[in-house]
Amino acid sequence: MDPSNPTQSARSTSPSNSASSTGSTGSTGSASSDSTRLTNSTSLRDSAASTNSPGSTNSTDSDSTRLTNSTSPRDSAASTDSANSTGSGDSTNSPGSPGSPGSPGSPGSTESTESTDSTRLTNSLGSSGSIYPANTARSTRSTYSAAAAAAPPSSAPSALSSPKSPNSPTHPGLLARLGQAAATHLRLTLILWATTVIALGALAPQALKSLAGAGWQANGSASVQVRDLVGDHFGGAGSTALQVVVKADRPVSDPAVQSVLARATALLHADSRIGPILAPQASSTISADGKAAIVLAGAATADPNAMVRAADDLKGPLAGLSTSDVQVAATGSSVLWSDFNAANHEAMMHSELMSWPVTLVILVLAFGSLVAAGLPLLLTVSGLAASAGALVLLNHLTPVSIWAMNFAMMFALALGIDYALFLVVRFRAALAKHGNSLRAVGETMDTAGKAVALSGATVLISLSAVMLVPVPAFRSMSAGIMLAVAFVLAATLTLLPAVLAKLGTRVDAGQLPRPRFRSARTQRAISPASTSAPAFISTPATTNGPATTSNPATSGTPATTTSSPATTSTSTPTTSPTFTAWGERLWRHPLRHGLPALALLLALAAPLLGLRTAMPSITVIPEDASARVGYTAVQQSFGPGMPGTLQIITPTAQAEAVRSTTAATPGIAAVTPPIPAADHSGLALLQAVPTVDPSDPALAHTVDRLRATLPEHTLVGGAAVENLDLQSALDAKTPLVLAVVLTLGFLLLLAALRAPLIALVGTLTALLSTAAAFGVSRLVFQDGHGSGLLGFTPQGFLDGWAPVFFFAMVFAIAMDYTVFLLAAAKEHYEVTGDPRRAVTGALGGSGRVIFAAAAVMVAVFFTFALSGPLPPKEMGVVLGIAVLLDAVLVRLVLLPVSLRLLGRAAWACPVWLGRLLPEVRFAH
Repeated sequence: MDPSNPTQSARSTSPSNSASSTGSTGSTGSASSDSTRLTNSTSLRDSAASTNSPGSTNSTDSDSTRLTNSTSPRDSAASTDSANSTGSGDSTNSPGSPGSPGSPGSPGSTESTESTDSTRLTNSLGSSGSIYPANTARSTRSTYSAAAAAAPPSSAPSALSSPKSPNSPTHPGLLARLGQAAATHLRLTLILWATTVIALGALAPQALKSLAGAGWQANGSASVQVRDLVGDHFGGAGSTALQVVVKADRPVSDPAVQSVLARATALLHADSRIGPILAPQASSTISADGKAAIVLAGAATADPNAMVRAADDLKGPLAGLSTSDVQVAATGSSVLWSDFNAANHEAMMHSELMSWPVTLVILVLAFGSLVAAGLPLLLTVSGLAASAGALVLLNHLTPVSIWAMNFAMMFALALGIDYALFLVVRFRAALAKHGNSLRAVGETMDTAGKAVALSGATVLISLSAVMLVPVPAFRSMSAGIMLAVAFVLAATLTLLPAVLAKLGTRVDAGQLPRPRFRSARTQRAISPASTSAPAFISTPATTNGPATTSNPATSGTPATTTSSPATTSTSTPTTSPTFTAWGERLWRHPLRHGLPALALLLALAAPLLGLRTAMPSITVIPEDASARVGYTAVQQSFGPGMPGTLQIITPTAQAEAVRSTTAATPGIAAVTPPIPAADHSGLALLQAVPTVDPSDPALAHTVDRLRATLPEHTLVGGAAVENLDLQSALDAKTPLVLAVVLTLGFLLLLAALRAPLIALVGTLTALLSTAAAFGVSRLVFQDGHGSGLLGFTPQGFLDGWAPVFFFAMVFAIAMDYTVFLLAAAKEHYEVTGDPRRAVTGALGGSGRVIFAAAAVMVAVFFTFALSGPLPPKEMGVVLGIAVLLDAVLVRLVLLPVSLRLLGRAAWACPVWLGRLLPEVRFAH
């Protein structure tokens, strides 16, 4: 008998000692890049021989195994599988019977049963009822490196041993099936996306002209009611009316000035959107010196957006009537929003163009290849074109702010980069592991795809809370961003997997040369003892040894070659030695790094306590803008409060009493006589001129006193009061929006991670970085620190929309990074059960992604801080500082330190809570 012959050895083994031969030290396993189907046909006579004999060689898959065991009831109990081969700590070696020519471990056996496109485990068992051998479930879920393979089987958490996990390789998850379906039907996927982008993109050029320019109002407020009543009963002379200011160096009665007034009036009459025109009146709209006059052009429509578009069209021709002696300028609320939109839109477009070269450079450096760097642009263009067209269609149902387009473009770029980075990095690792693009897509979508879907859901939830604010502009901007996010997310989950599967290894085409230097200290930091299991971070490298080639006819995929793991590498291009070493440092010294980061964030957040907000003043638009030129001329000729004239609606019977009370109110300079409505509605209109500029905080106190003292059924409004009511609505809704965003963000993290402690920590750290960003903004824009460097004059407050709207945006971005890091950490913990490997592995694999994505966002946002108008500066500083602090101090320091301090408790979930939460796994 030849002991080296596995067939003879198996036949000579007696039942009494068969157990000792199982998993003998002489057996070796070859890690395969494809799945293995082991077919065992055993009889009662040979049941004792179903063991691993010395010298047998079995090829197993470290990722997924398809086992088809056909055993009879009488011998199923004798079938034994070994998971202790030296080559792979989680391989499953099931030698066949001596007479089975296709059984591994017998002479002449072939590995044609390897499958590169299947992750199914099919077990046809007998009466024993056994589904898996002792360690099979763990082995089919885990992908260990050579060092991790040496760990005892008990090192893996028992929860991972359950073969019923819905996201195990035997049952690809929904996102994996979606991505593979898109890749399998590439032509259909491309046709559907091309049709969508072309159809909706064709409408995109209409966005700038058709989208709304107004909507900055608090629906249901008293000031909006006044505007509607004036429009219905007083010839449209409400806050949306155009005011044409004619100022000369001579009396307005001069024939030359009268000629200019006549041409201006004719120009207004020619526009169908203009209603009744009120000529200058000596008692109210002609200045005391007689050298300035105001022509009031009423609104023919109740839609304020129509009047903003009328201002867009008329302000230029009206300014063209000016001569060397006569100045003509359109002003008023509609013209102000027209100039505001134009100036800020131009500045934002200029900033975005400035950011593109920087973005492209960072993308190429982050992805490492030109082809991969172009993938975020694919997502951005697809999402932006589709969302722009969708906004135009939505505008036919409800007015959509033109600002929605700007923010949609910004988020489409930011999230397109984030999502593409995360998926491409994971796809590269999976492709190196499997050698098959379709399987790589499946694993990518089952792991990174879940994190991306969760991130998109978090962003959508954060932005949806803005819908609670009763301001049309806010709601439409939120809707625009949500549309862009939805389209980018859809493209990420369908179009990107299809393109990746088609590209395969060509995703690295145009690859940049990378330095291979690695210090001894970094090498120790990523030693096998500290390298975690998933292929996202490390995969066994192909080394010397007998090659095993899959059979394309059997597997249905191109043949791949693997070799024995006699010498394995624990690092792949997807692992960042720098961030892995950083993770190890944080693990060894958590308080040394965590406490300074926490102290700095708290110090930056402290100024938030003194933050003041208000609606922007006239200074936010350029000095040569029509609205500002006319505004200045009105103040010079009629007094500082004239641009903020109050409009008061009251029943005719009490009009005189209202006039007397108003005139006696402190802060009121003059009151016009009541004007009864011509339609006999029983209403009267009075106009009161304040003593202060519309942006002066004293005006709010004056309005409050009037509303408190005027008779019942009297309403106070006007353009300046609309801004005050808008600010009041924002102040009232901000706590609700913050609470909803935080609560929904926490619940979403809880449902995905099934870990209440770390979900709470992730939510609170996102809140901390957001608070620090607003603290810095208070120092810059309210107190004026750095105003000279950024080139602006501080207003003494932050614009009123910043807290609620920017908070939702900042929190969405912060949670985006939180999801990426925690999803990676959860994946490592599911595989290894080791909190240390969860931290170091997550940082090693996702740290570079987070850092690169944050670098792009910071570059984009800080270019807005360099723009001219103040609102884009505020947005750029708030968002840029928030991303910088969140990525550097929170995601790369505080959150890993929190995981270190919490240990296993970070991932613990009470049993009662676990029954209520969905079963979500990130490991593949």
